[in-house]
Amino acid sequence: MITEEIREELHALQDVSYRDFQSGLIPNLSKKCFIGVRTPELRKLAKKVAKRENIGEFLNELPHNTFDENQLHAFIISEIKDYDKCIDELEKFLPYVDNWATCDQMSPKVFKKNRDLLLGCIREWIVSDETYTVRFAIRMLMSHFLDKDFDASYLELVAKIRSEEYYVNMMIAWYFATALAKQYEEALLYIEERRLETWTHNKAIQKCIESRRITEKQKEYLKGLKV
Repeated sequence: MITEEIREELHALQDVSYRDFQSGLIPNLSKKCFIGVRTPELRKLAKKVAKRENIGEFLNELPHNTFDENQLHAFIISEIKDYDKCIDELEKFLPYVDNWATCDQMSPKVFKKNRDLLLGCIREWIVSDETYTVRFAIRMLMSHFLDKDFDASYLELVAKIRSEEYYVNMMIAWYFATALAKQYEEALLYIEERRLETWTHNKAIQKCIESRRITEKQKEYLKGLKV
């Protein structure tokens, strides 16, 4: 069974001190969920096993037992070169994503050449009831649609989200801080008009103040917009 082989490889790559450090960064997961494999090793393993004909056995065995298996799964999906296959695997996996790291480090390379198709998926994911599906949707908007493919209407997709989930609201703040760095005039309207929830509004401003991509003049103005 490929899944058992993968688990053996993961345990062979274990770094106990890294496991203890990493578990502290993801407090919503129990420490026993972590093996302690460093990210470069996981990426290397993902590239290797992604080529296996029977890798589907591992991808279909959900939910996984450990954080490291989820990370490996995310990195394998990121390596899939066929867009439709990548989306199919994402749709199966997203409901099982249970932490910010797995969500944020999953970045399919094939999306760069398929942004027109990706946008439709983002619109579906962003209204999901699943915390990390919504977070993933926002991050894909941030990663792929704040530069040449930007449209001001995408800001509204994010601004209208209302959530009690910390990891969703933090991503909204991160999105708007990035939007202010890349599309300042359009994003600024949402801050000036206070169209975000108070906590998210202030967190976005805080992230801008801490950013090197925002000018000192812009930072001073944004400080005055804190609620």
